[in-house]
Amino acid sequence: MSVKIVSVAKQLPQYSRSTTEILPYLKTWLTGQEERFQRKVLKIFENAGVDKRYSIMDAHEVFMNTSFEEKNDIYTKESIKLAEGALIKSLEKAKLSPRDLDYIITVSCTGIMIPSLDAYLINSLNMRQDIVRLPVTEMGCVAGVSGIIYAKEFLKANPNKRAAVIAVESPTATFQLEDFSMVNIVSAAIFGDGAAATILSSYDDDDGPKIIDEAMYHFYNATHMMGFKLSNTGLQMILDKSVPETIAQHFPDIVHPFLEKNNVTIQDIDHLIFHPGGKKIVQTIEDLFGSLGKNIDDTKEILKLYGNMSSATVLYVLERFMDKQPSKGDKGLLLSFGPGFTAQRILIEW
Repeated sequence: MSVKIVSVAKQLPQYSRSTTEILPYLKTWLTGQEERFQRKVLKIFENAGVDKRYSIMDAHEVFMNTSFEEKNDIYTKESIKLAEGALIKSLEKAKLSPRDLDYIITVSCTGIMIPSLDAYLINSLNMRQDIVRLPVTEMGCVAGVSGIIYAKEFLKANPNKRAAVIAVESPTATFQLEDFSMVNIVSAAIFGDGAAATILSSYDDDDGPKIIDEAMYHFYNATHMMGFKLSNTGLQMILDKSVPETIAQHFPDIVHPFLEKNNVTIQDIDHLIFHPGGKKIVQTIEDLFGSLGKNIDDTKEILKLYGNMSSATVLYVLERFMDKQPSKGDKGLLLSFGPGFTAQRILIEW
């Protein structure tokens, strides 16, 4: 018995702006700041590698002095709609109905909801009353891959079952209006909002790339590198500038032993399905793989078109590969990084 990824589908929020369109809002926000600093901030946005981003709020709402409560209310309302849209699309791609699901995992870190997202989906889509729920709230960008790993473990232990993993994120809801730190500015420059859902199955008759192996890699003494600080004004981003360098240092230990355990090398990998954490991280990974004749063009394109949507982003990259219908026997490597600090990997084969 094998566990397969049957389908992936994305759902975009209703608002979108190009980076060029956002610059006037930035200039207004920066009024009163030192002129040299203003030029630096605008340059960061222009050079972030993100041409466009989507949001659950229009640009003027993001730059309004709304409270944490008001932004979280928008996050809650819009997240439910985005999650439902993504899940319906992924089920349609798989020719399944909501009642065909046995396990539902929802992942998000950019807002707070209790009951969690999955509870709302069970009601709105009339899922079975015995469906198993797992909300994942504190794994950040890595949670999309984490959710697939958790679903795979459930399905491996339970033949003839299906699981859905739904990732919904709104980093724009965490923007701090009174915070002119580089962390707040850089995160605003690279992040966008989005949702995606994937269906996994342990039915022999369901089609899709099978999961060969999966593993987590945890960095010691690196809890300070990435995350959120809960403040009176909301979730305040923590993002250490050493992240790309730290990833580069650990990369051989993250990738090569994992592949060797499965009797393959990086040369055997046909498709690199990587989470685009930001321009510097993308450049770091590209430098590491360029000498091996590999490219991460799809990862770069997702960053350009949508920005970093935290946990949902790697599913956008995966959808591009799934839609291309790779040849039988092709292998793919999913890789994502997140708070902890942690890296998570999945090896798949079509």
